[in-house]
Amino acid sequence: MKPIVRVLLGVAATAGVTALGAPRGDHGFAREAMIGDIAAIYREAGTGSPDEAVLAAMRRVPRHHFVPPALARYAYDNRPLPIGEEQTISQPYIVALMTDLARVRKGDRVLEVGTGSGYQAAVLAEMGATVHTIEILPRLAASASERLERLGYTVNVVTGDGYEGIEAQAPFDSILVTAGAPHVPPALVRQLKPGGRMVIPVGEAGSIQVLTVVEKDGKGVVTKRTVLPVRFVPLTR
Repeated sequence: MKPIVRVLLGVAATAGVTALGAPRGDHGFAREAMIGDIAAIYREAGTGSPDEAVLAAMRRVPRHHFVPPALARYAYDNRPLPIGEEQTISQPYIVALMTDLARVRKGDRVLEVGTGSGYQAAVLAEMGATVHTIEILPRLAASASERLERLGYTVNVVTGDGYEGIEAQAPFDSILVTAGAPHVPPALVRQLKPGGRMVIPVGEAGSIQVLTVVEKDGKGVVTKRTVLPVRFVPLTR
């Protein structure tokens, strides 16, 4: 929701055809430029090559429907945008990277913590996952649910405390947390299936967080590794 990877790593956000912030009237062209931006930033950031399945999903999602109408012409720029309720939609690079790190595959059960406008959930659904998403802000949850349904995405949107996850739908193959937490919530670790992965920004509110991959092996042993510095809005309770 408020990643600062581009700033911290000195990565140019204009790797595509147009400059950051330049109005883009043709959404098809803009979407392809966004994909080019993502691939270029992967190279600059040293995070390898993006998963083609993730890029294919992001090509199909009409991101301009997940931002306020006044900002639709900037929807495909590689930067976060405000969506109301003091929340933001994450920059496309971060959406791609988190989805990639979670190793989402068709048929997986995936939990997203922090629905926002519903964009990340739509990307996961496009990848063929069964998606459950939880949002603590009722108005955001309601608008995301309506938007996803209108656009044809079957996603279970729940209003509640993301720290607690959705126990009734566990276990999950993957969990993506799109807000910064001071620690990895134990309830989310419990709801992660053996062999599963969680991607979460960890750090104190107001400070730089570290994007962290949490893995649970077949025996239930949990390991963590850090990826890069980011800044997200806090995960609230």
